[in-house]
Amino acid sequence: MSLHVVVGSGPVGSGTASLLASRGERVRVVSRSGGGPDHPNVERVAASATDAGRLSALAEGAVALYNCVNPAYHQWLTDWPPIASALLTAAERSGAVYVMTGSLYGYGEVDGPMTAATPLAATHPKLKLKADMWRAALAAHEAGRIRATEVRGSDYIEANSIFTFGLGKPLLAGRKAWSPAPLDVPHSWTSIADVVAALTTAATDERAWGRAWAVPTEPPLTVRELATRFTAVAGVAAPKLGRIPTPALRAIGLFSPMVKELRTTAYQFARPFVLDSGETTEVFGLKPRPIDDSLREAVRSLA
Repeated sequence: MSLHVVVGSGPVGSGTASLLASRGERVRVVSRSGGGPDHPNVERVAASATDAGRLSALAEGAVALYNCVNPAYHQWLTDWPPIASALLTAAERSGAVYVMTGSLYGYGEVDGPMTAATPLAATHPKLKLKADMWRAALAAHEAGRIRATEVRGSDYIEANSIFTFGLGKPLLAGRKAWSPAPLDVPHSWTSIADVVAALTTAATDERAWGRAWAVPTEPPLTVRELATRFTAVAGVAAPKLGRIPTPALRAIGLFSPMVKELRTTAYQFARPFVLDSGETTEVFGLKPRPIDDSLREAVRSLA
């Protein structure tokens, strides 16, 4: 039974801890709240992800240290730097493999499908921040100070998703739902279950270290197609959809920091935004979860 330290107790962190615990591994979940799954193999610890000394002590003897932290998007520029620094320090001091939950923000605007090899070309400070976090970890890896890897997924389906942020409950109630994004542009949607599978695989497979990997992800769907599948698996009426006008979004953003920040990532829905995860499937044999299974979980979470 090896020790795995998971920092963050949100959907990805808790999912990672649950999967590892079900395999008989010993798991320590670290979060500000001390939360995490209730399992005999899971130890829950309340600690700050910015405390390098505390994280280093908690990661002592661990085979892997997972960065599953998820600061509020509008606070990234202040919250991420000290967290990223503390986690790098803990990985170096403990010798644990550093496994990062990544995203597609670091690529910036792209033409064509994204793979793990697509250049990290984002220039907006918030988007570049995510790329810089990986660059720092990779530099430490190449210098022999740590062993690091990152797995990158697109927008989630089950939680922290377009359904939990406005679409889900109206659709389930048969009411018209209003999307902040265009309805008919292809977009990749990643299952949290696949993020978890990729993280736990990359942690213990040496082939994964020293580079990033795309999370196995189903072929892209437009918002309209995704909503149609959502209502179908829920057994409710076909979706009635509208798009929130841009002036209305700007007005809402005056009162909602999260909505205000949507302007930064609007490019992801303005044209096809597609993740190609074929290499991950080829190398590790990981296949994406059927999207209807993920949608059923999204329905259950909103019921």
